[in-house]
Amino acid sequence: MTMTDSPTYLTGAGNTAFGRHEGRGALDLMAEAAQQALDTAGLRRADIDGVLCGYATTLPHLMLSTLFCERFSLKPAYAHSLQLGGATGSAMLMLARDLVRAGRCRNVLVVAGENRLSGQSRDSAIQTLAQVGDADFEVPNGASVPAYYGLLASRYMHETGTREADLAELAVLMRANAAGHPDAHLKTAISLDDVLASKPIAAPLKLLDCCPISDGAMALVVSASPHGEASVAMAGAGQAHRHQHLSAMADVMQCGAGEAARRAFDEAGLRVEDIDCLGIYDSFTITLAMLLEEIGFAPRGGAAQRVRNGDFRPDGPLPLNTHGGLLSFGHCGVAGGMAHTVEAFRQMTGQAGARQLSRRPRHAFVHADGGVMSSHVSLILSREVSA
Repeated sequence: MTMTDSPTYLTGAGNTAFGRHEGRGALDLMAEAAQQALDTAGLRRADIDGVLCGYATTLPHLMLSTLFCERFSLKPAYAHSLQLGGATGSAMLMLARDLVRAGRCRNVLVVAGENRLSGQSRDSAIQTLAQVGDADFEVPNGASVPAYYGLLASRYMHETGTREADLAELAVLMRANAAGHPDAHLKTAISLDDVLASKPIAAPLKLLDCCPISDGAMALVVSASPHGEASVAMAGAGQAHRHQHLSAMADVMQCGAGEAARRAFDEAGLRVEDIDCLGIYDSFTITLAMLLEEIGFAPRGGAAQRVRNGDFRPDGPLPLNTHGGLLSFGHCGVAGGMAHTVEAFRQMTGQAGARQLSRRPRHAFVHADGGVMSSHVSLILSREVSA
């Protein structure tokens, strides 16, 4: 068994609505999304020979992948569960691609979901997410994930001259995009003034600079061969891991996102200028601004100006998170990050419904990060395989 350069494909995608799903657990939500993904791929459960499953904080099972397979009546030749924070979904897709290219599997189901909103208390969620912080130097001081990103934002804004109003531009755009998606968690329109006047969470971040906590699930199928028009080639992938804890971050201007992106672009044989659709992780507005700028889709300190110019709007030259991103579509852990890839797949295959872009993208770039800008995974999707 050897790795080949033959293309692999995204062939199906599925999701639940994001929001509150009382009485439905992680496995319930995952099963719904998985069935939809198989249906769109035109596959039966017997066709799935690989399963990759993201962790769920509301169901911390030691063998979640096989637990899901039992629930969903799958008998794969390969099953694995992954944990890489917010980067887990993209990391699973990269691994699925490698499994298919190696000849280990032909159709890999990648699935994640949990009832993070309705299935755990606020205190439990805070305790779980506290693992992101250093146990000796950060957690004892009472820091939380928003606090880490608030500190990160303060330094980055100092370095670049970015203002709170600049970050607010990104929140407004994401909410406008979510309004067009029937499954989004938050759809009520917001203005710049609304963002700036919202409740302070961790200076300089306000409530509307932060993603909501949601219930939901996402699933994708990675295959060895395309299935008609509803297939997208996975042209490139790359990772970078420079630190785990905020206190170990050497340079806020170089977190690893650019390094992961370069690896993906090199493998795909493409450049930033070739991309015409973006799915960029946006747990906070500062996350989105920093990633856009480090990867090269905006100059340093210039992400907001590109928003003001209309460049990232659905009718602009580089549509960004057309589903509304984590900031408005919602965030339920691993599945929240997978939503960016699901949306890119649907836009590229003409399955986005009323929000379908007038020009179907040829090359989409997806990026996810885990921790506090700690782990980075970049994916490049293409409707045509580059030579």
